[in-house]
Amino acid sequence: RSFAQSLLRFLGFIFWGTAAVQAFGGVLVVLMFKNYRYLFQESYLSLPGWLALATAVILLPTGVLAVSISVKCSRNQQGTLMYLLLLLLCLEISSAALARSYCIRTASQLESAMGYLVHQHNWTCYQDPGRSAVDVIQRKLQCCGVHNYTDWLKASSSSRHHPACVPESCCKEKHSHCKGDLGDVEQLSEEGCLKKLEDQLRFAMLYVFWCCTVLSILELLAGVSNGILMRHQPFHDLRIL
Repeated sequence: RSFAQSLLRFLGFIFWGTAAVQAFGGVLVVLMFKNYRYLFQESYLSLPGWLALATAVILLPTGVLAVSISVKCSRNQQGTLMYLLLLLLCLEISSAALARSYCIRTASQLESAMGYLVHQHNWTCYQDPGRSAVDVIQRKLQCCGVHNYTDWLKASSSSRHHPACVPESCCKEKHSHCKGDLGDVEQLSEEGCLKKLEDQLRFAMLYVFWCCTVLSILELLAGVSNGILMRHQPFHDLRIL
């Protein structure tokens, strides 16, 4: 019983700390799909992030109950804690499963979505408006094309006009006078946008997945500890039933 109380108190403090960790993961996923919404049309893809944020909010009162129960056992508090742990377990298993599933699903959509943006982009040498979705991505991630700058040459080869340049958004930040001229390839971003987008997506989703997995294990331990304490405090006033 004393070990269960000590473990529950320790887990209560852990829940407070992991609430911030979980909130960071939720914000990371939500902002990623918001910033690149023109690549991910389905609004439900940010659901793992919102579930992680809901989990972070519920972890705070759960930690308070775990610490208070370890000091002074209360039947009402023990029951409330058990319900909150069950709710958290459902949320985290759902969030982990969705994050893993969406990570695999959206990775296959990124290449076609980026390819479509590249082929739809309308630019001419030295007259690059730089306002399209693909320009925003290239400037933000410091990348060029889907795989590299040659994707822009393939996109322009289907038309009569073959610009010997790429959009100015492919230029590196340190080269302020760069106009996307292929004669100065060293001034262009070398890496394609697809790999950088996949890395960001994989990091955000796996972050949420592993946070939820570890927290689920800790909540099972808290549930077992709470159950041990409940066994040592039976329902004396309801034995007549």
